[in-house]
Amino acid sequence: MQTFINAARGVDLATYRRGQTPADLTIGDHGALSVTWAPFDFINRSAELVLVGLTPGRTQAANAIEALQQALIAGKTQDEALEIAKSTASFSGSMRSSLVAMLDAVGVPAQFGRTTAQAFFAPGSGLVHFTSALRYPVYLANGANYSGAPDPLGQPVLRAMIESHLAEEAAALPNAVWVPLGKGAAASLQHLVARGALDGRRVLSGLPHPSGANAERIAYFLGRKSRDQLSIKTNADRIDDARERLRLQVEALAA
Repeated sequence: MQTFINAARGVDLATYRRGQTPADLTIGDHGALSVTWAPFDFINRSAELVLVGLTPGRTQAANAIEALQQALIAGKTQDEALEIAKSTASFSGSMRSSLVAMLDAVGVPAQFGRTTAQAFFAPGSGLVHFTSALRYPVYLANGANYSGAPDPLGQPVLRAMIESHLAEEAAALPNAVWVPLGKGAAASLQHLVARGALDGRRVLSGLPHPSGANAERIAYFLGRKSRDQLSIKTNADRIDDARERLRLQVEALAA
């Protein structure tokens, strides 16, 4: 990792943001996919909640590299700089508000003796860990972000990342609640569950992704919109089933 950190110090961020990744940050090229290093190695071992995306996008990676550069220039230790860089992945704005409301709705905060999931995000609390099924950025051959196709579990190099890096985080946070954001993240966590590397009772799959594109599904999940107001794109039965299953799962976990 030291070699990559040294390389990251000199990255031209404007060029990186335009889609050009320096060769000395490339972990490996694998056909149509390229795996590159960015400073996402820090694991918050005190976290009670783990949010799992698919893989860092280019903007997120560039922000993390920039944070690493600035922290090192400011005289932070390497470990401190890595922690600061990872914190740039923080979940904020309306997405955080939606997620907090859904976690509250299924009873997650009570599992940890808290009244609301907002407590996980309190500044300096150290109660939430942000990560990705694929720890490091994966790009397509043209430099574009990878969005899950081809299936990561069907690609040996990507599956190996899940079975090594993500499994490392699962081992470090066995008592946390894991929330996958999206199908790719959910499938990756279930892969670890099947391998015995993660307790399936602690994986809360089925929450609508808290992005603005899912506003209607979130509103129905939270009871803010009635069934007769839904568009044909929203499957009310599926959301009802997921909500009840998650509520019972959290209740059983607390017991």
